[in-house]
Amino acid sequence: MFLSFNVRRMRVMSASFVLACVTAALTLAPWQSTQAQTRTLPDFTDLVDQVGPSVVNIRTMEKVVPRASPGSPGDEEMLDFFRRFGLPMPNAPRQAPRSNRQGPEEEQPKGVGSGFIFSSDGLIMTNAHVVEGADEVLVTLTDKREFKAKILGSDKRSDVALVKIEATGLPAIKVGDVSRLRVGEWVMAIGSPFGLENTVTAGIVSAKQRDTGDYLPFIQTDVAINPGNSGGPLINMRGEVVGINSQIYSRSGGFMGISFAIPMDEAVRVVEQLRTQGRVSRGRIGVQIGSVSKEVAESLGLPKAQGALVTGVEAGAPAEKAGVEPGDIIVKFDGKTIEKSGDLPRIVGSIKPGTRTTLTVFRRGGMKELNVTVAEIEADKVATKPEAPESKPKGVTGQQYGLVVSDLTEAQKKELKVRSGVRIDGATEAAARAGLREGDVILAVGNTEVGSVRDLEAVLAKHDKKKSLNVLFRRGDWTQFAVIKPGS
Repeated sequence: MFLSFNVRRMRVMSASFVLACVTAALTLAPWQSTQAQTRTLPDFTDLVDQVGPSVVNIRTMEKVVPRASPGSPGDEEMLDFFRRFGLPMPNAPRQAPRSNRQGPEEEQPKGVGSGFIFSSDGLIMTNAHVVEGADEVLVTLTDKREFKAKILGSDKRSDVALVKIEATGLPAIKVGDVSRLRVGEWVMAIGSPFGLENTVTAGIVSAKQRDTGDYLPFIQTDVAINPGNSGGPLINMRGEVVGINSQIYSRSGGFMGISFAIPMDEAVRVVEQLRTQGRVSRGRIGVQIGSVSKEVAESLGLPKAQGALVTGVEAGAPAEKAGVEPGDIIVKFDGKTIEKSGDLPRIVGSIKPGTRTTLTVFRRGGMKELNVTVAEIEADKVATKPEAPESKPKGVTGQQYGLVVSDLTEAQKKELKVRSGVRIDGATEAAARAGLREGDVILAVGNTEVGSVRDLEAVLAKHDKKKSLNVLFRRGDWTQFAVIKPGS
């Protein structure tokens, strides 16, 4: 009896204990849930108080001849909206261009944007497109003081500009470490969308290293950015600026959830040059590059699809002097690994012209290290098409590749400065889709030099028609590389 009583008592106590635990859990659950939300959801109020005074509004003015029939006061802002985001221009009276005709010029608003104080002595960072073409730049601080600014320098390639106002003791923004920025991290933007000053928006980092330009790996966010936000800061939760809001992806001209910011480390490098010399000098080595696809990697024997494929080498450029050849895959430059083709121009461009460094290429199944002296970037040279011969030797048609070729004459070899090769007299279908055209001179096919039509026929006869065929060819001053894909 005693034993059974104790067992029943234990069962009752156990049931009571479980009921009490459940009740306590239900009671605490809402509180714990609230606490969890409190810990995870950000509060931007302190950040706005901390960073807000460092953000400025920028208005630009230009001198124009007055229009005969001026439109509404908002015409210029609306036209700038259409221009900035690539929308068709509406049918509106055109503003008279600058001219030397008699008649007084008037200053009219050109655009509106944002910026932020980079140093306490009046240096302000913004986008190059915000101040482009401006005759006068007006900067308004959060305390409503307004200054005329001087443009110290502007760099279109990076879309970064530096302007200066005559003021001291200004609240400069803190620069953050972009390498610590993580995808999914909360960020905030402050700017003047549509001229609405000190507007705060927030979101998260959607992606890093987003390639939308030659020299910049953009930060992608879902922070609401609109016309007028350009040049404003992207701020992390520590109150540090990590980027300059620059672009949006849009089909309508308005915000669609995808915004891009210039990484601050890249922007600071540009600004330092603008501050000291008023311009940005970038390195170049004189190559045309393309992506390394799976097909390209397989055709060259590269184990992994990575690096930058050299599709062309400029005659006399640093790359040619270093021994770089079309068809090479650059896998390292200045000790830095090239994961994708977009990494190369960014790394080369950041190196001071005149610097001697090394690059590693994958060529014919092996790695080769070359020494190169970086030159300063310049305007691209236009490739000239070689003149067609007066009489064409009998050619051959490679039907499966869309090629019609003929042997080079000795005069043509001397003119082109090549030892051997065959001239393309016609390129259709697969060859045309690979970028080959009449007048190009084929130097090698399938990693094998061809000195005549007969050599080319021999290589094509042995090649597996189901696999891609790589072609080294000459066009004007450039030696280039292409891949003809089977059935393409």
